[in-house]
Amino acid sequence: MRISRLLKDKTGATAIEYGLIVALIAMAIAGTLKSTGNAVSDQWNKNANAIINLTK
Repeated sequence: MRISRLLKDKTGATAIEYGLIVALIAMAIAGTLKSTGNAVSDQWNKNANAIINLTK
């Protein structure tokens, strides 16, 4: 009786699905932050170079 109840229990599968969804969302956020961080860094470097060229 216990084994049949265990086989019908779907809560573990649901937890794994939620875990996979969270992992995919985290990967998307990390990719977005990396891309945005690179763009911001490039802009700061351009601004710094412009200021250096103005002071020469």
